[in-house]
Amino acid sequence: MTTDGGKKVRKAEPSVRGEPGRPVRGGTGQPGAAGGGRRLVLAVQYACQAEGLPGRADIRRWLRAAWDGGGEVTVRLVDQKEGRELNAAWRGRDNATNVLSFPYEAPPRLAGDLVLCAPVVEQEAHAQEKPLASHYAHLMVHGMLHLLGWDHESEEEAALMEAKEREILAALGIADPYAAG
Repeated sequence: MTTDGGKKVRKAEPSVRGEPGRPVRGGTGQPGAAGGGRRLVLAVQYACQAEGLPGRADIRRWLRAAWDGGGEVTVRLVDQKEGRELNAAWRGRDNATNVLSFPYEAPPRLAGDLVLCAPVVEQEAHAQEKPLASHYAHLMVHGMLHLLGWDHESEEEAALMEAKEREILAALGIADPYAAG
């Protein structure tokens, strides 16, 4: 960790494990799924400078709310440039997105990466008039559910995933992210 004008700046190198972008099926997404143990190895990489980046303890709490099984997850917080590059490379979209999920191993021993683009998260929180920390929590839970095999490609899948997100966030004391302003 270095300082930049009195602010703490966290920097890290990208995570490289397996081949990102391949969906993993078979995860239940249910807390306490059998096998794999309960130890969650968490790496947090701060690859950008931004106000309001969540700390490791909050990230762990949010991820644990979605999954209390074992595994290994890397969370990388990136700037607009890296977010755009990753979204173009893995999804063919020439813009930065809020969260990307790269699952490598399905539960019971979960393994995967989550990449959040800090400027996009901040812009969305401001536009939606939500606390920044609440929006980070929502996107961490959303990304973790993707690592667990949840998706929102169809209306039915989206409704189920959104209901699960609401349930998890409510348990964390966070307002419904889908409620109308």
